[in-house]
Amino acid sequence: MSKTKVVKGVGWDVSAIGNAVWSGAKLVDVLELVGIPKLTSITQFGGKHVEFVSIDKCKEENGGPYKVSIPLSLATNPEADVLLAYEMNEEPLNRDHGYPLRVIVPGIIGARSVKWLDSINIIAEESQGFFMQRDYKMFPPSVNWENINWSTRRPQMDFPVQCVICSLEDVSTIKLGKVKISGYAVSGGGRGIERVDVSVDGGKTWLEASRFQKSGIPYIADDANSDKWAWVQFEITVDIHNSTEVIAKAVDSAANVQPEKVEDIWNLRGILNTSWHRVQVRAGHSNL
Repeated sequence: MSKTKVVKGVGWDVSAIGNAVWSGAKLVDVLELVGIPKLTSITQFGGKHVEFVSIDKCKEENGGPYKVSIPLSLATNPEADVLLAYEMNEEPLNRDHGYPLRVIVPGIIGARSVKWLDSINIIAEESQGFFMQRDYKMFPPSVNWENINWSTRRPQMDFPVQCVICSLEDVSTIKLGKVKISGYAVSGGGRGIERVDVSVDGGKTWLEASRFQKSGIPYIADDANSDKWAWVQFEITVDIHNSTEVIAKAVDSAANVQPEKVEDIWNLRGILNTSWHRVQVRAGHSNL
């Protein structure tokens, strides 16, 4: 986004995502043990949100703990799979990933999956933590740091459909001929990936890539055998005969499509750049 207009944020590029096998206790079961039934939107005492407080202290909270919240209706929904995780990939959490206990809120931006969990609170209003009220909110391109009003936007939860080419870096030199294009696609809220389109002529024509989550097994969006919280890998072999722009774009199971231009979704914080992923390739003698 900063290539369009400078934003204030961490330059994640295409790497701010990962997949793992998480193990732990379902939050919905823990809440039921303390008297909050499944599918509860408000408690008898007016609680509507679940706040997660970390041991981690941060300057944005003036030395206080990192804290965020999710709606109680999400936390008590068995289908949402919110987890209090103590294992990652069948091993105890390491320090960097939140040992000894962290939250995993699948299908929601990572800022809500609190590491180094210290406490859980049931509260009437959204958490007033910095990262709920003064960060991770989506503003239109017309808003700048002089006219921003944080209270006019809700904290970001879900995230839009997106895909990334991983087999080529931007401004790659390739050997002309058959080239395999591969990467990942993902959409928030547990929505599946209906299609990934790839163009090798700058978006003039498109080819549909194959999709899979397990090697050799075709992926079907929203099928019972598909993992709704995991990314979907895609690949296609194409003919490239000259220097060009390779583009990928995804469509999710709700027919949401990635926006073409980053200018249309530019925002001062620089979040959710889900525009078409573009990679420039040059003819050369690479072994790719």
